Amino acid sequence: MSKEITSRAEDYSQWYNDLVIKGNLADYSAVRGCMVIKPYGFTLWENMRDQLDRMFKETGHQNAYFPLFVPKSFLEKEEGHAEGFAKECAVVTHYRLKSDPSVKGKLIVDPDARLEEELIIRPTSEAIIWNTYRDWIQSYRDLPILVNQWANVVRWEMRTRLFLRTAEFLWQEGHTAHATKEEAIEETKKMLDVYATFAEDYMAMPVIRGLKTDSEKFAGAEDTYCIEALMQDGKALQSGTSHFLGQNFAKAFDVKFLTKENQQEYVWATSWGASTRLIGALVMAHSDDDGLILPPKIAPLQVVIVPISSKDATAQRKINEKAQQLVKELKALNISVKFDDNDANRPGWKFAEYEMKGVPVRIALGARDLENNVAEVVRRDTKEKRSVSLDGLSNYIITLLGDIQQSMFNKAKAYRDAHITKVDNWNDFEKILDEKGGFISAHWDGTAETEEAIKEKTKATIRCIPLNGQLENGKCILTGKPSKQRVLFARAY
Repeated sequence: MSKEITSRAEDYSQWYNDLVIKGNLADYSAVRGCMVIKPYGFTLWENMRDQLDRMFKETGHQNAYFPLFVPKSFLEKEEGHAEGFAKECAVVTHYRLKSDPSVKGKLIVDPDARLEEELIIRPTSEAIIWNTYRDWIQSYRDLPILVNQWANVVRWEMRTRLFLRTAEFLWQEGHTAHATKEEAIEETKKMLDVYATFAEDYMAMPVIRGLKTDSEKFAGAEDTYCIEALMQDGKALQSGTSHFLGQNFAKAFDVKFLTKENQQEYVWATSWGASTRLIGALVMAHSDDDGLILPPKIAPLQVVIVPISSKDATAQRKINEKAQQLVKELKALNISVKFDDNDANRPGWKFAEYEMKGVPVRIALGARDLENNVAEVVRRDTKEKRSVSLDGLSNYIITLLGDIQQSMFNKAKAYRDAHITKVDNWNDFEKILDEKGGFISAHWDGTAETEEAIKEKTKATIRCIPLNGQLENGKCILTGKPSKQRVLFARAY
């Protein structure tokens, strides 16, 4: 275990912070509640972003960009939306500074530069977008509108954690408009499936698709669909949401269209989003006490080649030439690869560094290896070492990367499945939460009062009502009242 990293068993929260900092993903900033995403972490985000962007475009969506500032009156138009975000808003009240006449070199807010109306730094963009859609939509011929925005948002947070909860974060938000309720619901479910596919096929992170309860759904939504993942400490993490907004925002902003039957109707809406929080999920779902473990499909760097230096100049030249040849072959196969020939650091230091950064495959190449026509290949997920022939090594690496990707998913799924526990009485519910963690499948009487009471007693929330759940008569875990379906409880981030 790396001496630089707190172990998961010792302090899971500190372990996570250590990995994010020492894995070069992010750093703290001078602005309270905000973070700096470092180049390695941003490359990881770019890989995730680019794949999601391809998936959005494959389902017919286009990118656009809307203003960072939202007039306060816009946010007020949808009552539930306004109430849900009011306590998290950063508000701009003035547009100018001036020199402080009493203190040289200091600035003060110019009291004469107060805005006529306060501007909210977007916590989400439904309000500004639906005000715009009113001008874009007149007829059924203008529908559907399938728009996505890549942006930053601000939600003021008092207790922050890198990637998981920061005042400013990066995300995408889809906003679509439809002629019928059925089309909007279909869109909502389609985008949930996109998120789930991305999480499982690219992040190697198994998720549960479900519906949020009324208490947990997005402010202003009729229904919120979600994907929930399980971290290694037994806590859940919401990893993407897709909202059926009904006609709430269309009514709030008076967005109507003329139907084929020449009737005026309100437009139906969806919104859906995922953020840099996914990086936090990725770290906690897979990594170990020696550093990050990143899935090959989205890793910033898939393969690193470390030369074992030789004092013999001829041997060293051959090592370098073979390494450069490997780099060329791997790049031709669209594999991201680095030949680390920096002689300022010894091979052992490099091994530990790339292990910390979660590079999926490490290749070590020395003079003796060349003599035997082999290279030492180490996979990060299991740390298994193999001596592999240099003949066909590139094809071997392609197969190995695929195996690592699948193995990471299988391991995470096995853990997740082993931590879904059916419970039918309150004592077992509390015991499992405290001693085992994970998802608890239990009956709930359907009331917000019971949901809140369970949260108050245990800090566990209803993560979702599983979409694949079966109807089953039972009794509520707390009140004993009748229930027709189990829901999933967990403590969560």
